[in-house]
Amino acid sequence: MKSIYLKKLAVCALVWGAVACTGKKVETGSLRVIPLPQEVEEVADAAPFVIKPSTQVCYSAGNEKLERTARFLASYIKEASGTEVKVSTSTKGKNRIVLEVDKSIAHPEGYELTVDAGKVILKGATEAAVFYGIQTIYKALPLTQGQALASLPAGTVKDYPRFGYRGFLVDVGRHFFSVDYLKEIIDMLALHNINYFHWHLTEDQGWRIEIKKYPRLTEVGSYRKETITAPGSKEYDGVPVSGFYTQEEAKEIVRYAAERFITVIPEIDMPGHMLAALASYPELGCTGGPYEVATRFGVLEDVLCGGNPKTLQFAKDVLEEIMDIFPSEYIHIGGDECPKVRWKACRKCQAKIRELGLKTTPGHTKEDQLQTYFMGEVEKVINARGRKMLGWDEILEGHPTATSTVMAWTSVNAGIKSAQLNHKTIITPIMYLYLSNPRNNRLTGVNSVGRVYNFEPVADTLTEQERQNIIGAQGCIWTEWTKDSVKMEWQMMPRISALCEIQWTEPEKKDLDDFLKRLRHQLDIYTLRGYHYKQDIEEAYQKAE
Repeated sequence: MKSIYLKKLAVCALVWGAVACTGKKVETGSLRVIPLPQEVEEVADAAPFVIKPSTQVCYSAGNEKLERTARFLASYIKEASGTEVKVSTSTKGKNRIVLEVDKSIAHPEGYELTVDAGKVILKGATEAAVFYGIQTIYKALPLTQGQALASLPAGTVKDYPRFGYRGFLVDVGRHFFSVDYLKEIIDMLALHNINYFHWHLTEDQGWRIEIKKYPRLTEVGSYRKETITAPGSKEYDGVPVSGFYTQEEAKEIVRYAAERFITVIPEIDMPGHMLAALASYPELGCTGGPYEVATRFGVLEDVLCGGNPKTLQFAKDVLEEIMDIFPSEYIHIGGDECPKVRWKACRKCQAKIRELGLKTTPGHTKEDQLQTYFMGEVEKVINARGRKMLGWDEILEGHPTATSTVMAWTSVNAGIKSAQLNHKTIITPIMYLYLSNPRNNRLTGVNSVGRVYNFEPVADTLTEQERQNIIGAQGCIWTEWTKDSVKMEWQMMPRISALCEIQWTEPEKKDLDDFLKRLRHQLDIYTLRGYHYKQDIEEAYQKAE
């Protein structure tokens, strides 16, 4: 009993010492952040680590990635606490936050965090793992902003992600967003431990990436004259939409993301959703046009001509330039929503079908088989560069190669089917993880967040071997009806917090009620950063008061 009393007395002395030196009270945060770490232990009767002007963030000399991460952490601390701390390579002395790479940690993205009154030690298996650890430190701090001293509770965290692929898609084809705003989105993803930014660059409604061999793609294809005003409407707004990214701008996005250990996956959607390309180069279509960049949304019948050798060469040329820009392991080629109406009536397509000896089989038309051939030829170009082809689950309508990675969006069953066919599979079903889905956006408050949070990406019906094919989960924002950053963020937040816990935390550790308690601090971080979140979640906290 006496030892417990002495411990509490020591804690009080340390805290009151900080108050006496600065004249400010001390507020302590929590290590139970979002996403919830796999193992968290806080020592309630131990003194916290208090952030002071004398605090130093330390890293190993000569490690540029750790140095950059240390500077990120210093900026996060300033943002949360208002206290400016120093960055150093000296780990000696007290009041240090020490960042280290420790290759003995088993998981490549795993980290261990130890906090006591004198020092914080963050060890990661890799520099990326250390980066995820500093996100935990940042989110564990109270947001005092200079009004009080911020402190981390004494304790330990042992953490690693459930999935290696933790993705988020933003569509810029329907509406264009600036380079500066995309950098803001990348910072949002970093806050949530997301490590893949899926950049949907081309659509019927706009081609957004410079391709030097085909300049008309941006000269013509990046511009549409107007946009339909609402789903099912026959009215148009008369407001032009335009914009594209130069190759240098795209490389800047890649660089910026890489500094935050995020990989940018480019998507050039083919052979469907290509009307902007057809408007630029009409000879690539089955009819020869004329074509116009689409002003309405949906699945359109004009697609790339599957039987034209010039079209296949176009696709290969575009992807060669894309792979020069993006070092990503994955190159996404779409493969979704490609009607075969034009192919069925096209002489070139039917001639190619005969040449290849393609036949209709149960569940697969000969035109489906032509798309499989087209995608297979594209995949050869991707594989020749040491990359992997990624496509939407419609590629399963043919017989894709075993090396094709599938992004399952049409239903939960599509993910099950893909995994059972032994494809590496990323789960992103429209009914749960499309955060811009108009139907699900009608849900409010806890129901809106809970629909995402309670979704389980790995179906019970899969065998243990099939489960290994589920490599991750992804959220998506499609921008048909999203023209500005406020609506973009309203659709993302706070459901992206629920998404990241699906991606990171083992399912047996998840609990919606506990998540909602932790979400209060996350919402405050959103406000601090100027992010716009869906305000109806506040009702849950008002009712609890």
